[in-house]
Amino acid sequence: MLVDDQLGASRDVAVVDERYQRAFADITADPRNMLAVADDSGEVVGCMQITYIPGLSRHGAERSQIEAVRVRADRRGSGLGQRFMGWAIDQARERGCALMQLTTDKSRADAHRFYARLGFVASHEGMKLKL
Repeated sequence: MLVDDQLGASRDVAVVDERYQRAFADITADPRNMLAVADDSGEVVGCMQITYIPGLSRHGAERSQIEAVRVRADRRGSGLGQRFMGWAIDQARERGCALMQLTTDKSRADAHRFYARLGFVASHEGMKLKL
């Protein structure tokens, strides 16, 4: 699912190699990280990474960072993404997070509309440095 769009195809690979294996192991070993999958009768139809970040701002509040949100192409538009994100938001609330944040590429207009419908606000300008 990571390579199932124009952006992902240019930065990810379809084969699970040793770098992905290492990333899976590191994420699994870190109690502040979670890989979540949406499952339909044993078939993975969605995925996301959730990271809980301790912080000083907002009176020492923890925040939830969502990354690599994907829904399988044949399931888009079915409401699965909304339910999956709703589950992630509930997890953050139950944990006591004060904020959930994510980044989405400026070219992903559909994603922007999707996140706005869920209540996300484009309140900050994100910046990245490619290393």
